[in-house]
Amino acid sequence: MARPNTTRRGRRRSPDTSPQIDQLPWKQPQINFPPLELLNSDQLETIHLASLEILKDIGMEFMSTDARELLKKAGADVDETTHMVRFDPAMVEETIKTAPSSFRLHARNPLKHLEIGGNYITNGCVSSPPNASDMDNGRRPGNTVDYQNLLRLSQYFNIIHLIGGYPVEPLDRHVSTRHLLNTRDMITLTDKAISGYCLDRTAIRDVIEMTRISRQLTDDQLDQEPSLFSVINTNSPLKFDGAMLNGIIEMSSRNQVICVTPFTLAGAMAPVTLAGALAQQNAEALAGLVMTQLVRPGAPFVYGGFTSNVDMKSGAPAFGTPEYMKTTVIGGQLARRYNVPYRTSGVSASNTVDAQAAYESVFSLWGTTMGGGNVIKHAAGWMEGGLVASFEKFILDVDLLQMVSQFLEPVVVDDETLGLDSIVEAGVGGHFFGTAHTQARYKDAFYSPLISDWRNFENWQEAGSPQSSEKANKVWKQVLEVYEEPAIDTAMLEELDAFIAKRIEEGGIATDF
Repeated sequence: MARPNTTRRGRRRSPDTSPQIDQLPWKQPQINFPPLELLNSDQLETIHLASLEILKDIGMEFMSTDARELLKKAGADVDETTHMVRFDPAMVEETIKTAPSSFRLHARNPLKHLEIGGNYITNGCVSSPPNASDMDNGRRPGNTVDYQNLLRLSQYFNIIHLIGGYPVEPLDRHVSTRHLLNTRDMITLTDKAISGYCLDRTAIRDVIEMTRISRQLTDDQLDQEPSLFSVINTNSPLKFDGAMLNGIIEMSSRNQVICVTPFTLAGAMAPVTLAGALAQQNAEALAGLVMTQLVRPGAPFVYGGFTSNVDMKSGAPAFGTPEYMKTTVIGGQLARRYNVPYRTSGVSASNTVDAQAAYESVFSLWGTTMGGGNVIKHAAGWMEGGLVASFEKFILDVDLLQMVSQFLEPVVVDDETLGLDSIVEAGVGGHFFGTAHTQARYKDAFYSPLISDWRNFENWQEAGSPQSSEKANKVWKQVLEVYEEPAIDTAMLEELDAFIAKRIEEGGIATDF
């Protein structure tokens, strides 16, 4: 399967007339302090035991014959009439022991492989909104141009590590072949780790094969190197649909990454109390974890937490709330109890790029960081409760993510950083701008923001009183001017395109359209 390593240089979209954006270098942030714990050990155990009770006495509906067969062989109580599956607690606790505590997620570019678990953070771009928006063209249905441009932004910014899914759903591509065209864009417009969707068994098989081709691996090599990430959402409360279960079977059997994330909104799809919502979240996540390990012991798994609350006046989802922060932190405690990596999200319910969008995102990131989140989904661009991918919000979030990354950098205390000589040089009542210590370090002494404007009022007013959203609008346009496609192996691209052409000729996947 290996081919000569000839490469095609990346192509610019336009002449380089704009300066590059000053940004942090590629690096996975690490949390070098103990994560926050809101529950004591007894409270955490109470939630664990309540989750096991849910699985034992109530059970979950599994809408896949293959999944139910695996569970039945493992000793679960399966009712083929109702599709309900009930779990013996001992079977659950024994089965989940084989899940790895950490693993490497491989990218097309070896320099961008990701460590998932431990104290590492992986930031993923916005994924799956049906709409896009920007200040120039407003809110509109997702389309191919916006999809590709959001991929370009995701590639450009080093603080975005994972293509977490379709940054916006390109509705102008037919469902039967959308997964083929979208995955090709992920592979060619970025060189980062990518994701697929388990919405159709044939489709996820196609994406697995395209991932293998993109890294020029044999089947056996792919089975040893996790290279594709997929999120499985339960149909809360207490239900797995057939496509998602079949996706677990396809992905876990090939040793690819499954993240099970219950969509437990307190008061709507879960009890209105946080303890009850977390018990249900945990039960659904554990059922998914059991499923992956029955398919293939040791298959990589990520515990997903997405418990928030709804606005009890309207029923709309709310994010960046105190309740969301609490459940995010406690979700991390639960994931660590089972010794598996933890997925959470950077989210906002704001309908525009305003103060609400900023403070909800900050609160979300506070929860994900202090809660020990390993994979941060929707970390840049997610707005309106997940209905919109915003170009300006993407830039705002990148700035926030870089600030978090800088916050996580350890403070160095030594003779050089103490700078006692500079104190002597400045003298009593002096200043430090001209000291040798400052002059040697001023260029990169502090974080340089993308959005914040630190000019005084008069200078800011003279510049036209620019708002944060206006500056973000200029930044994303500038990025698209200087973006370059990453280099790609020409033989790989030929093989990839041949596979896509063959699958399109065969009709792609079956649809009702």
